[in-house]
Amino acid sequence: MWTHKGDVLLSDDNAMMQLDVIHGFLSQCYWSAGISRQQVASAMAGSYCFGLFKGAEQIAFGRLITDYATFAYLADVFVLPSQRKKGLAKWMLAEVFAQPWALELRRILLATRDAHSLYQQLGFKAPTSPQNLLEVHRLNIYQNCTHTIKEAP
Repeated sequence: MWTHKGDVLLSDDNAMMQLDVIHGFLSQCYWSAGISRQQVASAMAGSYCFGLFKGAEQIAFGRLITDYATFAYLADVFVLPSQRKKGLAKWMLAEVFAQPWALELRRILLATRDAHSLYQQLGFKAPTSPQNLLEVHRLNIYQNCTHTIKEAP
């Protein structure tokens, strides 16, 4: 997928994704503070990744962990602070979700602490039956992780 909004390119070409930029942001944000470069690379290898680019600079990123048929989990969405308040996250996600395979997904989940208004504009809402959802949440796991990450297949 390649599309433009002015001078910003949206792409899902994995060769364009800039691991240093992505890891640099994710290792400092609240949901993945301390995550290793290897963990980010492994997560990306097992996901559908997309990003925004201004020239050669990656300015935004997101990924879907998906089977491309029934389910996806939206993760690691960010826009660099210098590029925020321009509608880029909403545009990026709307374009990703408008792909034919994404329109066929039965359920898309995400977790967010502070971006509810963005995601609600894209159709997300609180779970209809939250009592049906369970989780294992290992808070601060990246700070306490001591094992080597297995490479993605």
